[in-house]
Amino acid sequence: MSGSEFAHIDWRGRPTRIEYQWISPELSDRPLLVFLHEGLGSLAMWKDFPQALCDAVGVRGLVYSRPGYGGSTPRQADEHWDVDYMHHQADEVLPALLSALHVDEAPWLLGHSDGGSIALIYASHFPSSVAGLIVMAPHIFVEEYGLASIRQAREAYTATDHLRSKLARYHADVDSAFWGWNDIWLAPAFKAWNIEHELAAITCPVLAVQGLDDEYGSIEQIRGIARHVPQTQLVELPQCGHSPQRDQPEMLIGAVSLFMRG
Repeated sequence: MSGSEFAHIDWRGRPTRIEYQWISPELSDRPLLVFLHEGLGSLAMWKDFPQALCDAVGVRGLVYSRPGYGGSTPRQADEHWDVDYMHHQADEVLPALLSALHVDEAPWLLGHSDGGSIALIYASHFPSSVAGLIVMAPHIFVEEYGLASIRQAREAYTATDHLRSKLARYHADVDSAFWGWNDIWLAPAFKAWNIEHELAAITCPVLAVQGLDDEYGSIEQIRGIARHVPQTQLVELPQCGHSPQRDQPEMLIGAVSLFMRG
């Protein structure tokens, strides 16, 4: 994706640069869909999916890189994120970015993985500020199933240069992105992380999508959302891993189009 711009916010007492891009901004009378990337993602890593989805649904889009990722302000070398780092993103960074960009409407949120969890937290804390949620492979609790894959990612990152080189195409500071995500997920205290008790506050429509071959989480993640948020629609995708936008883009775009138009 090209055409990135930068917004400047004050986050936790220090100036922070946020890389962002508008999708189809000329559709000023159409709803806004905000994209929240995964734990190792960035604006660029979405590739052409945001444009394809916005074109299919007929909406505007906003894609951004969280602090520590993409072209946004990197995580400082001695900065260690807390267990509740996704709450900080939902409660502090996303509201500050929307304010800086003068977004005064209730947008739709589409979050992938960590971004899905952040979207759920934001919708539970600011229920009147969200028109609807699409969450793909979100986490609402920690499974040993997923931690095993995160340990494998750590081994891959340290054993050879392949994964590091691949991720470096999408992040100005690749170590900031990788260790910010990997260290906190593998911290002993993170095993108790759980947001199930917060979900009942969500009032907007929810579409929860999970690949049946997801190596980072089981189908219980989205079924758990449905138990707490009765207006949730579930989509369980066959032959799909952790990234539905990559593994089953046509099925995903079709499901999101029906959901948002409905």
